[in-house]
Formats: sequence, structure tokens, C-alpha cells
Amino acid sequence: MHDAPGSGWLERNQSGRHPVADLLVRAWRGPRDDVDGSWQRVAPWHPRAHAVVAVTGRAMITAPDDVTDADLKALGVDGFGQAHDPRVMTRLAGPNGWVDVLDAVLLASGTGSPDPRVVPRPDLIDHPRVRHALPIRSDVRVFGLDGDDDSVLTLGVGLGGLTEMSLQVAPNRRGQGLGTVLAAAARGLVPADEPVVACVSPANVPSLRALLSAGFDPVGSVQVYLPDR
Repeated sequence: MHDAPGSGWLERNQSGRHPVADLLVRAWRGPRDDVDGSWQRVAPWHPRAHAVVAVTGRAMITAPDDVTDADLKALGVDGFGQAHDPRVMTRLAGPNGWVDVLDAVLLASGTGSPDPRVVPRPDLIDHPRVRHALPIRSDVRVFGLDGDDDSVLTLGVGLGGLTEMSLQVAPNRRGQGLGTVLAAAARGLVPADEPVVACVSPANVPSLRALLSAGFDPVGSVQVYLPDR
């Protein structure tokens, strides 16, 4: 299964969510899709950033207009892992485009219970973690801890239009459970029962453990990219 992009840069289905958001939420909460290896081309949810997203046996791709369905078929795109083939990412991004690492995608429910220790920190806008988020997410908000300029939490409109969080713990505070505190705080900043997504490299074991400890569930994978045109 593969569909051409819809009109505009944000395509929504009957659930009111972008198809990628719907795919991830179904993989998380059910009902799960058939594991049939299919892929679907959908409109991007961001005016600049694109992505390849996969769950068990399914994939979705946003792509620039000059990449045709025939191009993707010729590269062997499917829902069984080939959507993340490096040749696919190179064709999508172009020789001078930027491709993020292959991340695991995890989801959790918002709790609507903010942690008073985690406060708005707009002064950390130049933090590397924030600079990473700004080109690929919208409406990015920055949080942190009083007296700590190196630990940061971001929330923005990210993957599939869902609320997406990211975090970084100061080097001198690692190994103390602060990553779990920040991940749980992200859930508290999202209304109860609303999904919040986190993307993390599987090799980033401390962050992955923090997310799991804070109640996030693995649901799929993603590579975000910024094409060179």
C-alpha cells in the first residue's frame, strides 16, 4: 500500500491526527495494524523536516516532490525494515541533506501533574539539545532546573504532530536518576491521557533506561531528515 501525499503540509485523517501519529498510537494502544510489510507515503507534518517512520510490519514516509513512488519502489522500500535502508535515506535527503540517527520511538500518556522542580527556562535557548530540536519541531518550549544550566527538557510539536519531548542531563549529574525525573516531568507537562513521544538512539542506554523507568513504551523507529532542496 502506498499513497501520494495529500494537499498542504499537514494531512489529517478521521481521528483528527496526522497518519503518522495515528500509526504510532495504534501500535501503542491498539488496535494494531496487520503485519503485512506495507508502506504508505503521506504528507509531512512540518514545513521543512521529513521522516521515515516504522512500526512492526508497517512504514510511513514523507518525501520531497522530486522523489517519486517509483524511486522508492526501486529502492525496495517495505514495512519490514527496508524503509530505513541507508540508500533510501540518501535518496530522500540528497547528497548535502542532513539525516538524523535512527531512533527508537517511545510513547507515554501525559499525566497533567507538573513537577514543581522543573520550571520554564527560556534562557537555555542556545543549549545544544534545544538547538537540535528547533529545526525539526514546532513551538518548542524549554524547561529545566533552577541553578542548573546544563540539564534541559524540551517539549514541542514533533513526530506526526504529537507532543515530543527530549532531554539532556548535565555530565556532572548523570547516574543520579535525573533523566527519569525529567522524563516523568515531560509527562506531567502534557494533559492527562494525551500521548507524548520521545525518540532516542538505542545506543543511548542511559536515556533509554530513563524513558522506560518513567513509563514510556517502545512502539517503533524513526529517521528524521532535512532535504537539501
